[in-house]
Amino acid sequence: MTSQTTIDATGPGDTAPDAPLGSAPAAGLRGHPWLTLITVAVGVMMVALDGTIVAIANPAIQKDLGATFAQVQWITNGYFLALAVSLITAGKLGDRFGHRQTFLIGVTGFAAASGAIGLSHSIAAVVTFRVFQGLFGALLMPAALGLLRATFPAEKLNMAIGIWGMVIGASTAGGPILGGVLVEHVSWQSVFFINVPVGALALVLGTLILRDHRAENAPRSFDVLGIALLSGAMFCLVWALIKAPSWGWGDGRTWLFIAASVVLFALFSVWETRVAEPLIPLGLFRSIPLSAGVVLMVLMAIAFMGGLFFVTFYLQNVHGMKPIDAGLHLLPLTGMMIVGSPLAGAAITKLGPRIPLAGGMAATAIAMYGMSTLKADTGSGAMSVWFALLGLGLAPVMVGATEVIVGNAPMELSGVAGGLQQAAMQIGGSLGTAVLGAVMASKVDGDLPGNWTGAGLPQLTPGQLGKASEAVQVGVAPVPKGVPDQVAAKITEVAHHTFISGMSLASLVAAGVAAVAVLVALLTKRGANAESGAGVGHI
Repeated sequence: MTSQTTIDATGPGDTAPDAPLGSAPAAGLRGHPWLTLITVAVGVMMVALDGTIVAIANPAIQKDLGATFAQVQWITNGYFLALAVSLITAGKLGDRFGHRQTFLIGVTGFAAASGAIGLSHSIAAVVTFRVFQGLFGALLMPAALGLLRATFPAEKLNMAIGIWGMVIGASTAGGPILGGVLVEHVSWQSVFFINVPVGALALVLGTLILRDHRAENAPRSFDVLGIALLSGAMFCLVWALIKAPSWGWGDGRTWLFIAASVVLFALFSVWETRVAEPLIPLGLFRSIPLSAGVVLMVLMAIAFMGGLFFVTFYLQNVHGMKPIDAGLHLLPLTGMMIVGSPLAGAAITKLGPRIPLAGGMAATAIAMYGMSTLKADTGSGAMSVWFALLGLGLAPVMVGATEVIVGNAPMELSGVAGGLQQAAMQIGGSLGTAVLGAVMASKVDGDLPGNWTGAGLPQLTPGQLGKASEAVQVGVAPVPKGVPDQVAAKITEVAHHTFISGMSLASLVAAGVAAVAVLVALLTKRGANAESGAGVGHI
């Protein structure tokens, strides 16, 4: 496919045209590729960090604001719902108005919403501003990828995406550590206030450094009906995944929202073939590598996010670690993602994405299988081996799948492609948590009555058994107050044994998903359009 011409749209004061491909680089800070990478990394770090850091603050927020458990859940759910629903539309906004503008609006709004949460005195206000965080986060994430795609030449793009993926992985995995330190030594408000100076830094750097590259044939209009249909479909799907654990997978409401999602996706697909300037040209998916990259991102997120969800309960509730200690035990995972992402970028540049992606998913499958062997008394050394292997496996997938999706899309759709990549990851994470959560719940519900009776513990009523099962699903021993120490120890042993059996089965399912992803990875290839962004500035 031929390269697309880009137009410099940075506004007054930046009137110099983009240098043609192959010409001498432009002087100055504006459009410098590596400074652009640093700038977008600062913004993206805020969004990735807030995906996990807030989980540590939730108990303190619940206590301080007198919130119910269901209300606290919406601190996380509201954020992810807004983020997932808005990503593709936000990417289209970047393609239409320029990724520099949408990035700057995104970081400003995200930082402002974060400050507003820290000043909130009610749970309703916290949840409302978390939704705004998600909306503004959706603006800046695809814009960051669009800016990298437009700024870096093809031979450097994988390395840039590798560092970008490293920032996301490290921020996601490091959230619980930083959150634990801030909540324990400062306040829960500090978890949000920290985004204000970070956002201000990203805004200053973005204003000085970012150059807006718009494709000559960038979209000129909006597919309003397409946006409405896609947003509705995404909302119904993510809502069903969020509510399924409490409603139950057999509940009619769960399947009603899933059915509504399917219908809306179908209507969206039909409409996109008829509108002059579609939100997502369906011809994009004629690219087998791009489609494979989207599927691969979903499968990777199912295995990673779903599996990691239970590991935090395992460390804190079974091993009795504090949040900070649990975060430190995940450092091998974080460390290998930090080290592996740039190396993966270099390997993908040299070998193409197919072998590194397939190898990464194979390593992920082995790591998830290894995590299925963890026991209540497993030592830190054995855990670290599997966590490190998981980080090593995820690194090339985060980098390679992103390059496959963005690099196989035309330059004028780089924002939409970035939105697809992020939306696939969000949906995969929600699917992983919901589906593997259902596997865990089913296993615990099936094993707990027999394990309880087999240990000679007093018979429970159906209501008591249901509450006990809910506690065991997150590794908590349902020990009533006032019971003798010997009975409490027996209940704890049964609870932890049952939780681990559920976690083992969920990890095996995640390993199976990762194994399927190995086959999907074999369908990928280097981005056919990556050269269209080869750019401007200093390399």
